[in-house]
Amino acid sequence: MALLEDKIVLVNGGTQGVGAGIVRAALREGAHVTFTGRRRDVGEALAAELAGTAFVQADLTDPAQARGSVEQVVAARGRIDCLVNAAGLTSRGTLLDTTPELFDAHIAINLRAPFFAMQAAVTDMVARKAPGTVVNIITLSEHGGQPFLAPYVAAKAGLAGATRNAAHAHRWDRIRINGLNIGWTETEGEDLTQRLFHGAGDDWREKAAKELPMGKLGQVDEIADFVVFLLSERSGVVTGSVIDWDQNVIGALD
Repeated sequence: MALLEDKIVLVNGGTQGVGAGIVRAALREGAHVTFTGRRRDVGEALAAELAGTAFVQADLTDPAQARGSVEQVVAARGRIDCLVNAAGLTSRGTLLDTTPELFDAHIAINLRAPFFAMQAAVTDMVARKAPGTVVNIITLSEHGGQPFLAPYVAAKAGLAGATRNAAHAHRWDRIRINGLNIGWTETEGEDLTQRLFHGAGDDWREKAAKELPMGKLGQVDEIADFVVFLLSERSGVVTGSVIDWDQNVIGALD
């Protein structure tokens, strides 16, 4: 049997990058998948490509729409079994140059949106007295990160804490909530970030790969398979874990 056979899955931030990879993997493993994104054209194109999925346009910076993404799935499908919060903002800012507006933007998408989506999903699960799973896509940088990621790190570190808190609060409800601290990953968004903020050329992937222990950046399909495992019963009783998914070891020094 497929890992997510007949599960009702919502992937917030599922139109590109890691989120889209998770949509594909969950669909392959038998789930009924709904995903959200801001851009209707991109979302509808992906839904047309992936028969059996549904797209919901949502601006997750609005808490009502973050909750509403879950509520629409419950209204359409009768329940939600699995939630993935994959939407994220990675724009740059240091402690000294981050404006209140930039800080609030990071909090809105990287912390507040997943918090209220979790709230809505767990509300449905508790009301039905049914088990469920949540996976939050966080970042290895939540351990401290680079100086130019100050507001990003602040928000994502908050999400790591919220993940553990929610997992502890609802373990007796059989709701498992975990997070994944992904490292440097090859995505369309990362390509844009490298060119926009770091002046990278067409060969940035090759240069980066040579400096990494495994000789490659993290790959979307590998992350997606791991997320599906965490969503599924195959991951057993694991809850409250924020897993470092990377080739560098936090705290270790050469």
